[in-house]
Amino acid sequence: METNKTGSKKFVSKWGFILACVGSAVGMANVWGFPYKLGSNGGGAFLIAYLIFIWLFSYVGLAAEYAIGRRSKTGTVGSYENAW
Repeated sequence: METNKTGSKKFVSKWGFILACVGSAVGMANVWGFPYKLGSNGGGAFLIAYLIFIWLFSYVGLAAEYAIGRRSKTGTVGSYENAW
């Protein structure tokens, strides 16, 4: 990725953009595919517990990510350095 004059980032090539989109689509297919297959095979009770856990973990994880990012005021590597 490269940075524009305005400071925003953009993909250098079309292939980088395409690969990022494919990676995102494959990841989302796994997230949505597992509960669907589970529910269709009779695992509805587990599906409810799974969705509650995903919601709880996402809520706590997102809050932690924001807090670490604001505290470190740097990128990913700087956040790891400040965490330890």
